[in-house]
Amino acid sequence: MTQIADVVIVGGGLVGGLTALLLAQGGVQATVLDAAPILDTAKVESVMNPRVLALSQATIHLLKTVEVWELISRQMPYTGMQVWNKNGYGDIQFGHHSASTPMIDQALGSMVEPSLLNLAIQQKMRAVIQDYRTEVQVVQIEQLPNLWQIHLADGHCIQTRLLIGADGANSFVREKAMIDLDVLDYKQAAISCAIKTALSHEHVARQIFLPTGPLAFLPMASLVPAEQGLWQSIVWTLPDDYADEYSALSDHEFKALLTRESQHMLGEVVEVRSRAQFPLKARAAKQYVKEGLALIGDAAHVIHPLAGQGVNIGCLDAAVLCDALLHDRARGVWAHEQTLRRYEHERKGQNDAMMHGMSIIGWLESQEFFPLIALRNTGLRWVENSEILKNSFLQQATGLSILNKTRYVS
Repeated sequence: MTQIADVVIVGGGLVGGLTALLLAQGGVQATVLDAAPILDTAKVESVMNPRVLALSQATIHLLKTVEVWELISRQMPYTGMQVWNKNGYGDIQFGHHSASTPMIDQALGSMVEPSLLNLAIQQKMRAVIQDYRTEVQVVQIEQLPNLWQIHLADGHCIQTRLLIGADGANSFVREKAMIDLDVLDYKQAAISCAIKTALSHEHVARQIFLPTGPLAFLPMASLVPAEQGLWQSIVWTLPDDYADEYSALSDHEFKALLTRESQHMLGEVVEVRSRAQFPLKARAAKQYVKEGLALIGDAAHVIHPLAGQGVNIGCLDAAVLCDALLHDRARGVWAHEQTLRRYEHERKGQNDAMMHGMSIIGWLESQEFFPLIALRNTGLRWVENSEILKNSFLQQATGLSILNKTRYVS
């Protein structure tokens, strides 16, 4: 017998899981279909993931709201950010250095390994979500009058009044809903890995713009207390050919290259672990909603990692959508077309602007044409010398201005 659900969420990662938990708090139980298996707690917590996610204050607030934040076994708050161009003049510094680990409410945000975040989300969903299914393969999705029908590989079929696609950049939901996608291929790749440096990061996230692309040093928590402050995750954006060349280097050669290209900003790079390379493409769904369907997170948009905001704008999608849906629920309606359009209107313009803004900044920082260099240097000095501009950038980065328009006001 086919069951009819109020809402089905395809994808149980951070954004999909957060959406399910926010809805559950509002009295709406979602069916969550997750392709991933149940994670092994001991295994995940005992291994240091080479990547981190830079979580904004808004994202942290949402995770606290659904009681997930306290389940994350380790994280690294950061109190400052520093950005400069290798071939330019001046830099921009937000916040401050901190020799001791700050309280999270005193930080600009926090760096969390995605594996630990996924584990915490999964643990909370298993406790709260009544119909949470893992290792599920969705094989077909079709639109019926007033319903969407989801076919699973095990033969089960679910019908729902609202289908939410939170299934990532290669979204099956988006594809089957026949929503077109704009793709911008940067012809770049990112190298990510964990590194240990001679000097402490002092809770500052750093990004240097090199002629080849930005190199980010992101503080991360260490498994070894004596090494706390020395470990960082890097994201190095490079043209495809440079990325291939650097990925082929030995660890010794790669450490020397990193030390030199980072201008010894934290002394020598003494250890490197788990190098990985992935292509960079911006993606933007041409629409976020159809009748009875909404896309959130990477299913709707993927931006350049330049500002580290991809995961945060996905969490804001979840907050805005859940706020609108629960407002409708209180009025006795569910997933009204106008409600979904309002979600799309509020989020798509902001997300598209973020995507294009990151593309422009990345292009500008890579230029060696003298007038553009002068413009870039002047811009850096203006921002660094203007508390109003710096505070404006910080306010945007926190995401709180958007969150404060919802029931999840911080």
